[in-house]
Amino acid sequence: MQTVRPAPAPDPLVPDDADAALRTAAGSRSTWVSVAVNVALSALQFTIGIFSGSQGLIADALHSLTDLVSDAIVLVAGPLARREADADHPYGHHRFETAATLALGVLMLVVGLGMAATAVVRLETPEAIPQVHGVALVVAVVALIAKEGLFRYMLAVARRLRSTLLVANAWHARSDAASSLVVGIGIVGNLCGYPLLDPVAALIVGGMVARMGWTFGWDALQDLMDRGADEDAVAAIGLTLAQTPGVRGVHDLRTRRMGDLLAVDVHLEVDGGLTVEAAHAITVEARQRVMAGHEVLSVMTHLDPV
Repeated sequence: MQTVRPAPAPDPLVPDDADAALRTAAGSRSTWVSVAVNVALSALQFTIGIFSGSQGLIADALHSLTDLVSDAIVLVAGPLARREADADHPYGHHRFETAATLALGVLMLVVGLGMAATAVVRLETPEAIPQVHGVALVVAVVALIAKEGLFRYMLAVARRLRSTLLVANAWHARSDAASSLVVGIGIVGNLCGYPLLDPVAALIVGGMVARMGWTFGWDALQDLMDRGADEDAVAAIGLTLAQTPGVRGVHDLRTRRMGDLLAVDVHLEVDGGLTVEAAHAITVEARQRVMAGHEVLSVMTHLDPV
C-alpha cells in the first residue's frame, strides 16, 4: 500500500511576514504593559505591606512579582516559538510556548506553596499578629482594580493572537485580581478586630497561586507528551475530511498538539481505480480544506484504496 504525501500548499493559518510582525508587536506590547503595572504594584504593595504590618498585602506583592517572571518568560519564549522550521525542528518551534507555560506553572506552584507555608507559621502564633494600618486597604483596592483591568486587556490580546502562553499569562493576572480581593477582605477583618483574617487571606492567596500553577503546569506537560485535541475538534476535522470530494471514508485520525496548533495524521479511503495523480489531487484538496478551516499546522495522509 502506497503512502501519498500531498505537495505543500499555501497555509491560510500561517500569517505572512507583515501579519506576523503585527502579531509579535501586539503580544510584546501587552506583555510590556503587564511589566509596567506589576513593577508599580509589587513595589507599592511590598512597601505598604511592611509599613502597615499586613502579611496578606506582602503575599499579594510576591504574587505580583511572579507575574514579572512570567512576563519575562513570555518575552523570551514568544519570539522563539515563532521561529521558522529548520533541520533540527522540522515542525517548527511552536512548543517553546508550551515549555515556557510549564516553567510558569512550576514557578507559580513553588511560590504559592511558599506563601501558604509562611501564612501557616504566622497562624501558629496568633498573639504576634499586629493590627494593620488602614492604608493597606486602600492599596488592596487599587491593586484589585488595576489587576482586573490588566487581565481584561491581556486576555483580549491573547485571544486575538490565539496564544496559549498569553492566555496563561492573562489568567495569572486574573488570579492576582482575585488574590487582591481576598487580601482586601482579610484587611477589613483585621481592622474590625479579627487579626487572624490577614494571615488567613495570605494562606488563601498562596493556595490560589499554587492551584493555578499546578493546572498550567499539568496541562503543558500533557501537551508536551503529545496530547491530542478534544473530541469536538477531532470530530470537526474528520467531518471536513469526509466532505472532501473523492473521499469515501476516514479512519485512524490522530492529532497531537504543537504549541497552539495541531499536527494531524489520517487514513483516507478513495476509489481504488483512480490513478496516483487523481488520488494525490484528492489528498491535496483534503489537506487544504483542513488547513483553511481548523487550527492545524500539518496534515499527513495515507491513502487506502477501496
